[in-house]
Amino acid sequence: MNLPPIAPFPPAKFRRDLVPEEWEACLDAWLALTEAYLRLPPKEFVRASVDGSSLVSFLTSYYHQVSRAPRDDQLLHTSRAPSLRKPAFLLAHRILSTEAIPASLLRWTFLVDISQVYPRSKSLQDLLHGFWTRRRMELETGCQKLKDALTKALESGDPDAAADDLRQLAPLLHVSPDAGLSLMTGSDFVDALSAGYQKASSGLRPTLVTVTYLGLTSLIKASKPNHSLLFDHLYSLKANTELQQKSNPHHPSLLSDLVTNTPILLKLRSTITGKDAERARDLSATLGSFRRASGARPKRLVRRKVDKGKGRIRQDEYGHGAFDGIHVHRMSLVSQVQDLFPDLGAGFVIKLMDEYNDDVEQVTAHLLEDSLPPHLRDADRTEDVGEPLVQSHLTPRSTPPLLPTRRNVFDNDDFDNLAIDASRLHIGRKNAAQTADTILSDRSTAPAHAAIISALAAFDSDDDERDDTYDISDVGGTVDTARPGSDDVDADIGHKNEEALFAALRTSPEMFNRDTATRRSQPRTALKSETGMTDEAIEGWAIMLARDPRRRRALEAKYATFGGQQRELASTAYRESPAGSGTEDSDAGGRSGRGGGRGGGRGRGRGGNRGSAAGPADEKGTQVARQRKEASKGSRANHNRRDQRARKMARGGFPG
Repeated sequence: MNLPPIAPFPPAKFRRDLVPEEWEACLDAWLALTEAYLRLPPKEFVRASVDGSSLVSFLTSYYHQVSRAPRDDQLLHTSRAPSLRKPAFLLAHRILSTEAIPASLLRWTFLVDISQVYPRSKSLQDLLHGFWTRRRMELETGCQKLKDALTKALESGDPDAAADDLRQLAPLLHVSPDAGLSLMTGSDFVDALSAGYQKASSGLRPTLVTVTYLGLTSLIKASKPNHSLLFDHLYSLKANTELQQKSNPHHPSLLSDLVTNTPILLKLRSTITGKDAERARDLSATLGSFRRASGARPKRLVRRKVDKGKGRIRQDEYGHGAFDGIHVHRMSLVSQVQDLFPDLGAGFVIKLMDEYNDDVEQVTAHLLEDSLPPHLRDADRTEDVGEPLVQSHLTPRSTPPLLPTRRNVFDNDDFDNLAIDASRLHIGRKNAAQTADTILSDRSTAPAHAAIISALAAFDSDDDERDDTYDISDVGGTVDTARPGSDDVDADIGHKNEEALFAALRTSPEMFNRDTATRRSQPRTALKSETGMTDEAIEGWAIMLARDPRRRRALEAKYATFGGQQRELASTAYRESPAGSGTEDSDAGGRSGRGGGRGGGRGRGRGGNRGSAAGPADEKGTQVARQRKEASKGSRANHNRRDQRARKMARGGFPG
């Protein structure tokens, strides 16, 4: 059965020239033909939906024109125009569910257009998920080209050139988490969004925030959530923001706008569960410091009708001036929501505020997730503020008979009751002739001498002195400050991790680079498995070590020069020094300070007839002793005794 071709949907310029009768005739023809195409058997429907056919041209033109139609297009708001949306969706659903999909429907522009027409359709979300699963290669190729073009435009000097593509991309990211996962793979797109935010105009920045939020949350909503990639992007935004704040602390950043005006932190705390939940909560607490104190953005420059102030002033129930019945603080909240969703009318936003108790974060979250109640989901989103919404309901009241009086501490005193003696009254200074010398010389009010002596006796000047009995410098040894118990195990693990990290840093410093290739490399994986640390902790350790040269030298001395083996073990047994060695352990006569000598007098040994090197120079025994001392100095190692004592003290020995 050969059906007649179906005409494309006309552009807005052509629709303006149509009279209502002609427009109704076009709607009748489209409704009849779409119904006929839906009734075709599968084989005939596949032949009728090939690329370049009238059916495919109608679908692409219909979604392109409806998604970009101006608000004042009256033909699309007639009673019969919305009836074409359902058969058009059924045709698109049938074509995208087949294996032979036309190439024009695989382009990202068609997916963006259909997402804008059905932004809250659960059926479209399921359709695009299955469609993405079956044709992932072709769709990711198109998304990669789009990402490259957007990245190049955002990193250029004029990021506003990508404003139209970014605004069209937001509905697709909301409907299809798979598209967001494809765009967010890699760090180039997020870095480009952060860089473009610095150069973008005030009108483009809310769009950049929305695209960033939808892209990051798509990593959570995907069929296989990628929490690690989400954390990497947030840490990257944090690092970029810290660098920007150093150069220009007052300039706004993408991350501060993101955590202030979107529920991204709430998503981290409430959505992520399992082993990544604790890390998500810590990251949420860290990113909370970038939240701006005032959540209101600078007002956008929007051309509105000039109000010359000739109207009648309206007041709220408290008597304060209000704009169209809305208090001024509420208008600031409405402007915050309209910055992110410029297509919403002020009247519709006020209904959202009433529903969620003026909580901008909840309103934004429900709008982005399309989880509004039924009475708000079906309401007119372009509704503006009309007549005063707040009317005074206070009934007239008579003036109170008695006005409230002010009370203070002097009520009902002698002055208040006029019971004061006239001698106590004076004007100005009471004693105008009194000077400082007369006040000091007056001893009538001075404290007694006994009170001063008793106060001094009660004062102990030693109470505030610190007890330094067990200070390390006074003890003369080493004090073990390690905590007992299970903390010793943690200290051992920390020392092992420190040794492994320092060894890896010495052999290959590039292992600590902060890029995706290094994090996925085999050496980094082995290091994480050995230490049990995350990528951020390993990279942070290297950064902190580079900032602390003293600690690096300590680690080099600890792990680079000592191999873990002690080749020599010096003897610690006591040995009597030779006679006359002159060390501090021996006296002038050659006797040891600890055990004493076997002989007495100047000599050593039996009878002292051998002489001493410290004896008179004219004696023969002294000369012989000196020659013997010089001859055997190397064998007895007398010259090394002071060094040996110093080593012994270093090992923890104490003198005496």
